[in-house]
Amino acid sequence: MIRNRDDLLAGARDRDLAALALDCVEAGIRAADPERATRECVQVEDGHLSVADDTYDLAEYDRVAVLGGGKAAAGVARALEATLGDRLSAGVVGVPADVDTSGLGRVETVRAGHPTPTEGSVEAGERLLEAASAADDRTLVLAVITGGGSACLAAPAGDLALADLRDVTDALLAAGASIEETNAVRKHVSALKGGRLARAATPATVVGLLVSDVVGDGPGVIASGPTASDPTTYAGALGVLDRYDIGAPAVRAHLEAGERGSHPETPAAGSEVFDEHHVENHVLAGNRTALDAARDHAAAAGYDPLVLSSRVRGEAREAALTGVAIAEEALATGDPVEPPAVILSGGETTVTVRGDGTGGPNGEYALRAALELSGTDVPVALACVDTDGRDGSADAAGALVDSGTVEAPSVARDALARSDSHGYLAERGAVVRTGATGTNVNDLRVFVVGSRE
Repeated sequence: MIRNRDDLLAGARDRDLAALALDCVEAGIRAADPERATRECVQVEDGHLSVADDTYDLAEYDRVAVLGGGKAAAGVARALEATLGDRLSAGVVGVPADVDTSGLGRVETVRAGHPTPTEGSVEAGERLLEAASAADDRTLVLAVITGGGSACLAAPAGDLALADLRDVTDALLAAGASIEETNAVRKHVSALKGGRLARAATPATVVGLLVSDVVGDGPGVIASGPTASDPTTYAGALGVLDRYDIGAPAVRAHLEAGERGSHPETPAAGSEVFDEHHVENHVLAGNRTALDAARDHAAAAGYDPLVLSSRVRGEAREAALTGVAIAEEALATGDPVEPPAVILSGGETTVTVRGDGTGGPNGEYALRAALELSGTDVPVALACVDTDGRDGSADAAGALVDSGTVEAPSVARDALARSDSHGYLAERGAVVRTGATGTNVNDLRVFVVGSRE
């Protein structure tokens, strides 16, 4: 899975610590494989489809359709085709260009854009809406909603154009807006997000199959919640643009019109779309899935594992200081875990872009941690990756660092100042390359702490 593993280990100060860090990363990503997670959660027996604790009598439906998108959508669709066989009528999912779509037959794929939408994203969104609108009360819609779906499924609302969606998305990402804030805007400039896909499919039965890339696994946040009720409003979306001083005149005009009542609001909890109980959402895998697998691997290797949180957020460079401090405390006092230990965390940190470099939250986290460790003999290795295989604007998943990664602190600090964490780490041979993993369950950080002297 990690394509440059040998090179990374060759440059590590302690090969054993570094190898375990990479092993934990691989264990976490494998556990979050969407095909595997779907097979575990979705089964057909005696003509009944079971999804977690819910059961659906397939005899009650004339058609079963798969509709959705995102980085993990192809894997979920593959598992559904294998499980349902001829019972599956048809489907369409929007996926990024680099995702493996082999093995799919009944479910069509549309190549879409990520992290900003493309014409393919518009095509995918429009085809989903068309298929959902054709559903009736004898249709079972399996809605595959996974991380990356916000960009892969773009159906501009009202008079908005694709360029308007791209520009406002780029501006929000560059400003360091949280995923919740970004999605509040996305929901109100799209014809399918914020519960609108579920609305379009009424009166069909809609079963959301979700792979989460958001803190807390909220169905309303994953891919901007196409099948979930929406607590946000046009006014709230305008507030996000104001908070980050984002112009976006066409988007502002649309949101202001919506606030005045010229456009229908997204369906909230208690609306008729959800009141009739024909919509259920199930999270098949999330960040905790990856963390638990990494923890189990660490324990099997004889290390004491500690999961700090699956909900770490905020500026990546600041979160890194806390991670290093906990590793240092463990070495100094044995708290909160006695080394040799593996300290794990997940979540979604952000980066406020300050320059024109190449980077992402995991690269920035790793480089800031490496700066703190530089010039010491602290026996710590850190692997820090985005589980989808691409960290921000970089063509790498993240990085593997230790106390020897940074030799010239002033150069590393300059790279951070220019938002060029991956540029610096690539020169040091520290970036982790996986390619597209076919899943997306947020960030995974693994501190491996050696024995105390």
